[in-house]
Amino acid sequence: MIYEIRVYEAADGKAEAMRRRFKDEVVPRLPSHGIELLGVFVAPEEDGRLTYLTRFESEQARTAGWASFGADAGWKAVKAASEVGGPLLKTQSVSVLSPAVAGLLLG
Repeated sequence: MIYEIRVYEAADGKAEAMRRRFKDEVVPRLPSHGIELLGVFVAPEEDGRLTYLTRFESEQARTAGWASFGADAGWKAVKAASEVGGPLLKTQSVSVLSPAVAGLLLG
């Protein structure tokens, strides 16, 4: 299994719009692209960030899933329409994680 943590930082004044688009448009599309969403997180104090965790069977599945999502015509239309006044994201980071050998960290 491969896990991925993505952190989105909203452009100034666009945190709510970014989160709404994620909830309404991104989350429903993920399963059809083979992307399993495990959790979505925000900080206790508003900081304009959205963090989420996904899981994939393999690195190949991760790469294919995001390529498929990026090519989704419906997503492209939603993204373009939601960014008429400028991008919703200022920055994003991606961390890809593989499970450690159990005894390595726990032993």
